[in-house]
Amino acid sequence: MKKTTLPQTTIARLPVYLRSLVLMANKGEQIISSEGLAQLAGTNAAQLRKDLSYLGEFGTRGVGYEVDQLINEISKWLGLLRDRKVVIAGLGRLGGALVGYQGFSQRGFKIIGAFDSDPAKIGRTVDGIMIRHINELEEAVQDTPAGIDIGVIATQAPAAQGVADKMVASGIKAIINFAPITIEVPEDVVVRQVDLSVELQILSYYLQKS
Repeated sequence: MKKTTLPQTTIARLPVYLRSLVLMANKGEQIISSEGLAQLAGTNAAQLRKDLSYLGEFGTRGVGYEVDQLINEISKWLGLLRDRKVVIAGLGRLGGALVGYQGFSQRGFKIIGAFDSDPAKIGRTVDGIMIRHINELEEAVQDTPAGIDIGVIATQAPAAQGVADKMVASGIKAIINFAPITIEVPEDVVVRQVDLSVELQILSYYLQKS
């Protein structure tokens, strides 16, 4: 694998390429053209070829890409050749839905812990996972062989920074934050902010321009 730092936009498109390739593999397809894959992924062939060129030299001119090979290569770059352990903090409606979402396990993300601060929720079981107090997060991470890979914050905004601090103190290096607030973390921790209200506001902009 090249020691290349991928552009952020390419990183964002790789999971979409991978999802499209898996769909093709499930249909028994062995070869796919750049045009065909680009169409499935909602981009164009030139962009697709540029993105894949960062990963190495794949495909045969005039023929296309071997589906299984490309799945393997993209999975390597995305660090998906091993399962990732995930914990969720905040067991409201969103957090509860995330715990029960089977699509995560199908993609190699195993939810192994759920945490909240509401005494009424502590000790309850959601989809086979017992809810523990958020103050037990660090202990849970330490008790997990090789630690936790990703923490998901699904709390209300006022609690998000405190939860993020606990995750960082526990050694978690990657966080998805669904709370509508920007959290601060050390430089060696990666955060993805997912705010659906912001996405709706962006769509609203395009609606008024059309």
